[in-house]
Amino acid sequence: MNSKSFLLFIVGIFTFAISNAQYPPPAGQPGTTAIFKDSSIIIGWAKACVNVKRGYINIVDTNIQYNGSNIADFGSVLYVNGPSDEFVMSLGDGGSAVLTFDQPIGNGAGPDFAVFENSFSDTFLELGFVEVSSDGTRFVRFPSVSLTDETTQISTFGTTDATRIHNFAGKYRAQYGTPFDLEDLKDSTGINVNHITHVRIIDAIGCLQTPFWTFDSQGHKVNDPWPTPFDTGGFDLDAIGVMHYGPNGINDNGPELKVSTYPNPVSNTVIFVARVNEQVQFSLCNLSGLTLQEDSFTGRGTFDLSELKSGLYIAHFSFADGSTVFRKILKK
Repeated sequence: MNSKSFLLFIVGIFTFAISNAQYPPPAGQPGTTAIFKDSSIIIGWAKACVNVKRGYINIVDTNIQYNGSNIADFGSVLYVNGPSDEFVMSLGDGGSAVLTFDQPIGNGAGPDFAVFENSFSDTFLELGFVEVSSDGTRFVRFPSVSLTDETTQISTFGTTDATRIHNFAGKYRAQYGTPFDLEDLKDSTGINVNHITHVRIIDAIGCLQTPFWTFDSQGHKVNDPWPTPFDTGGFDLDAIGVMHYGPNGINDNGPELKVSTYPNPVSNTVIFVARVNEQVQFSLCNLSGLTLQEDSFTGRGTFDLSELKSGLYIAHFSFADGSTVFRKILKK
């Protein structure tokens, strides 16, 4: 075999290997990297959603409307704050949103945060690019890979093989987050991987028509269900959970993080999330120490505060080991 033939042989082998690459499978299968919403490794959640840019429900024909709008307008920015739940915000074709956190995310051992979408199955996957920033201005994108066929458009309710998808948000079904490891970006310029203050999610349009297609980090066209000409079109952002904060943050599940409250400030309904698998007793007091409400919950509790006047309240949480955690709750 001459050198030219040998080179072509090596290129062929490499191309075959790449085209048949296997990435982690769907949630619940051996080897998956999916992170369940109630996993103990999640120590925090995004606190606010800013800079939302909704996309068209059909970027190829912007005259197409659904319920009187050509923009995906389902959901609210308030839906993506706090823990993963059944409430989402749809981004539309190419839409985006930026989420912020109580403290900067850092590069720890393994994945550092996870993005949750609301797919109803393991194969209906609406994908999103993920970018991070240390100042809210300069963003760096995670290197993503889509090895899905680039010649035949996945239809509106078509299917995608998760094992051919890497570093795209939306790889896993509802209640299971797709993990992202800041180690992938350690050599990037313009960000500090131990001080990530903003995460941006951008809908990967998934359309194979020129010039509307988008590309992964290797130059492959991204192909996912399209068109989705509804108010729920495009990537449906649910939540972002944090596994590691920066060097100056609290990075464990000690008493400080045994329970979280969302949203805060609260208008009517408050959600308490405990990171222990036991019944938690709580009482809500005003600043004079008068108990206004008492109850208990396990894992997650939802409580109505609509009858309370606007102001500051103190929630007391008591655990089986005798420890107590206090949280300030601001009622709008």
